[in-house]
Amino acid sequence: MTSRTVLLTGATGGIGRSTAQALIAAGHRVILNGRHEAALQALAAALGTQAEYITADITHAEDRARIARMARDKGVNTVINNAGISHFGLLDDCNAIESQITTNLLAPILLTQALLPAFKALPEACIINIGSTLGSIGYPGYAAYCASKFGLRGFTEALARELADTAIRVQYIAPRATDTDINSAAVRALNAELGSQADSPEAVAAIIVDALTSGAACTYIGWPEKLFVRMNALLPNIVAGSLKKQLPIIKRHARP
Repeated sequence: MTSRTVLLTGATGGIGRSTAQALIAAGHRVILNGRHEAALQALAAALGTQAEYITADITHAEDRARIARMARDKGVNTVINNAGISHFGLLDDCNAIESQITTNLLAPILLTQALLPAFKALPEACIINIGSTLGSIGYPGYAAYCASKFGLRGFTEALARELADTAIRVQYIAPRATDTDINSAAVRALNAELGSQADSPEAVAAIIVDALTSGAACTYIGWPEKLFVRMNALLPNIVAGSLKKQLPIIKRHARP
């Protein structure tokens, strides 16, 4: 595998931390990004000399510009847009709509735009967007989150086609439920009652690093979630009917 210099956003979260470790183990250099300097500093120290960090908030224009300058100066040729937040709850109770759309969709689009001039000057570059199964299946209790991830999937597809005549590769990776702190107690209780499976962040990280090697345009993680994604695309009424049966359980866990 060719060694890369990877900018990883959301680096201190569950998937981010495991992905950073997997990237280092695979021989890549990693520049960790997040908002909390102490956590970034500790992670970089634990990872060793192949890791460094930049403390910056990707939802702020001046911080995105600073990241882009650093990426150019450090020779970053890969970005993994991993930062994300989630709120589980019914729409009429949700006070985190704007923050989810901004963090999960608008910020990675604008950060990618800021990185493109430097990427276009390189022999090759890679953009990986971390989406979700819920970027393909609208799920009750996740209206704003689904909107953000549906948008990220569309952005990835359109950008990949826009850059098809360049040396920049654009990829989308969609985990299912993952056992990290992004899940509230209500989400964990819902998954337990419905029997939904959750992957370890280490398993997801391994797939992300594999996709960086394989170049797969789109990777969905987990079974039967892969099947549900296809069914929802082809036979959405069947999926809607199944979710309607689960709706009383979902609403019970979603209410404050």
